[in-house]
Amino acid sequence: MAHGHEQHDGNDHGHGHAHGHSHGDTHIDFAEMLPMLEQEAELFGPLYTQAASWLREMRPDPELIVDAGSGPGVISCLLADTFPGARVVAVDGEEPLLERARERAARRGIADRFGTLRAELGDGLGDLEYPADLLWASRSLHHVGDQRGALAGFADRLAPGGTLALLEGGLPSRYLPRDFGIGRPGLQARMDAIEQEWFARMRAELPGAVVEDVEDWPALLSAVGLRHTATRTFLLDLPAPASDEARAFVATSLGHRRDGLAEALDADDRATLDRLLDPENKASVHHRPDVFVLTALTVYVGVKP
Repeated sequence: MAHGHEQHDGNDHGHGHAHGHSHGDTHIDFAEMLPMLEQEAELFGPLYTQAASWLREMRPDPELIVDAGSGPGVISCLLADTFPGARVVAVDGEEPLLERARERAARRGIADRFGTLRAELGDGLGDLEYPADLLWASRSLHHVGDQRGALAGFADRLAPGGTLALLEGGLPSRYLPRDFGIGRPGLQARMDAIEQEWFARMRAELPGAVVEDVEDWPALLSAVGLRHTATRTFLLDLPAPASDEARAFVATSLGHRRDGLAEALDADDRATLDRLLDPENKASVHHRPDVFVLTALTVYVGVKP
């Protein structure tokens, strides 16, 4: 199905809302983030299942599915379950993540139709043996400097009539009410604003960054020769009181953001986060009854003529 596990050094993979960084450092170590990537993808399973079912309505019988920027393969395996007649290739630049993807496929009994390929998305999709009938790229493209160029590479690796499903954008996640009784209201919105500044710097510092490309995804799909056929946003709504799995994810996510944004947060917000993350504090996310998970992610679909 796939071969060519070359060594690459770029950061052309993105999986999950939380990026591994400190506020002043735009490098992301995705292998280090592996546990959190799996935790998030598994919790977001209902959302991805909705998206995959929607794609199956449009493309019911692909023979080869490629997950571009697969991470540890949670969504790759979900796609394999959704399309039981398809072969799936997970493509990523980090071998530890691909190893975890192969382990997951073996546990789920789909190793006979599951392969991995080590390649950077900015370099194309490596050495695929066959063109893809369905190519899924979930929050990975924004880690490539030349997004239009990477999209052109995706389009080139599609079979005639093949479908590209591009998941980019949506809405910021929310885990707590605007005013949850500790510190100043609006903590998550302030953290989002800081992360947006970091994201802009990360994008600007990527090799081959093309700043003039507006993130009008339907227009970019058309620009690389695909026919934009659909856009749909999928909601993940896990209301309070949170399950143990959702609560654990919220603690992981806020802790990761606390570590990454610490130098840009003011002292009051850092103190608020410390209270939220302290397992011994009854007002923390480990105990409080108002914790929830709410987010929305958008998928853009393009078809190769």
